[in-house]
Amino acid sequence: MSAERIADVRLERVAVEETFGLRQRVLRPSLTVGEVETPGDRNADTAHVIVRLLGGEVVGTGTVIRQESPWGEAGWRLRWMAVDVDHRRRGVGAHLLAALIEYAGARGGGILWCNARLLAVPFYERAGFVVRGQPWDDREAGSTVAMRREASHSTGQARIVAREQLGFRS
Repeated sequence: MSAERIADVRLERVAVEETFGLRQRVLRPSLTVGEVETPGDRNADTAHVIVRLLGGEVVGTGTVIRQESPWGEAGWRLRWMAVDVDHRRRGVGAHLLAALIEYAGARGGGILWCNARLLAVPFYERAGFVVRGQPWDDREAGSTVAMRREASHSTGQARIVAREQLGFRS
């Protein structure tokens, strides 16, 4: 697959179940699809966002959960960021991350934090995240480090299309 950018995508806020397939396939292949649900996934203000190509294929997913940071700061936790291997380095992840940052910022902001795989640290740094603490070995994710940034209302680069049948508003 070429490394050209993907322009024709939709960001959609969806029910958590719509994220399970990509979560499992990209991030936790040793688990079953039913094992990738985590605490907070069903909270009312949690957002699950997918990136869908115009043809319907889901190529990215990410979640933000209102959760205090490990350092005691109010804010949001970024989880389950995944981009299909055939669509990486084409802007899908950056587009998705911008939408999740904006979602958290529009709902009070605070700290946005995540546990990032070491290979993904440069991606998050480009989005304004900074490393916090020392790396550790996560038995499922591998070498990991905590990262954080402010979740302020941003530029409006990404518009999340809400699914009416789920009762969300964009």
